[in-house]
Amino acid sequence: MLHVSIHDKRFAPVANPHGVSGADTVFHYRTDGDLITGSYGGGRIRAGQLVGRVTSPDMIELLYHCVTTDGALMAGKSRGSVSRGEDGRVRLAFDWSWLTGDRSGGQSHYVELTP
Repeated sequence: MLHVSIHDKRFAPVANPHGVSGADTVFHYRTDGDLITGSYGGGRIRAGQLVGRVTSPDMIELLYHCVTTDGALMAGKSRGSVSRGEDGRVRLAFDWSWLTGDRSGGQSHYVELTP
């Protein structure tokens, strides 16, 4: 189990310079024990899904796939940390890479969206 819950929370990227998702992409996570599932969309992402697992109290790993607004089908993997920022919102930080296309990768950071 994670020390900081991501269950039923929504996140948006605050830094993803080499990725397809942007500030207008929303990720919705769900957890069931160490299982993570979710969906995402917005901006350049028409629809996306993710599945993953908790690997330690503050680390997760994910597989994800999406269809972009220009019709590209993409898939990737990531490992990341889960923490709580000074403002109380949950933060995610990932090292990721594509499993399709040019197989590039990078780092990205996400912050919990508040209602």
